[in-house]
Amino acid sequence: MTKKQTILSGLKENYLFAVIRGNSASEATEISEAVYKGGIKNIEVTFTTPQADESIKDLSRKYADTDMVVGAGTVMDDVTARIAIIAGAEFIVSPNFIPEISKVCNTYAVPYLPGCGTVTEITSAMATGVEVVKVFPGGILGPSFIKNVHGPIPHVEMMPSGGVSLENMHEWVDNGAWAVGIGSALTKNLAADGLNSVTEISKQFVDKYKELH
Repeated sequence: MTKKQTILSGLKENYLFAVIRGNSASEATEISEAVYKGGIKNIEVTFTTPQADESIKDLSRKYADTDMVVGAGTVMDDVTARIAIIAGAEFIVSPNFIPEISKVCNTYAVPYLPGCGTVTEITSAMATGVEVVKVFPGGILGPSFIKNVHGPIPHVEMMPSGGVSLENMHEWVDNGAWAVGIGSALTKNLAADGLNSVTEISKQFVDKYKELH
């Protein structure tokens, strides 16, 4: 199994992605650790976080010998992708498909999961070697988007990001989602109840997936 295939296999097995947005690199690291404590192992540190690469570097080093998989999200260009990979990111996610990022990821044998919302975008991404696309915005496209696309293109793998909740996760699973990305739902009580609330909500998502799986 190639490096890229090994990473993708681990991501799929873990299934749940935590989309981390912090006001600082240190806060992103703290939220990531709270999420991991709750059982979510795929950590996507977004570049809307100031100095996101520092958080990626810290997590990659600290959790090198664990089953945490650290990646980068909201990557908007190839330069940022390379910075993230050098910092230790094992996967790259963007809100849209950017061919230049795909080339960088292919060079480093790192999975690239671009945001796609149409069949044209999906097939364009696949033509550059992309194996899993992010259904974005998931809350707008809805779970049936995956099932409908799988009709003509059954071999494409899709992961929603945005709009995934404890209440609707079963719909995404039932419609064939390869994995799911969970964002603001994890931190909705952070300001009032602190990091323990992030861990508790993460546990709820893990338990829900086990129930569905």
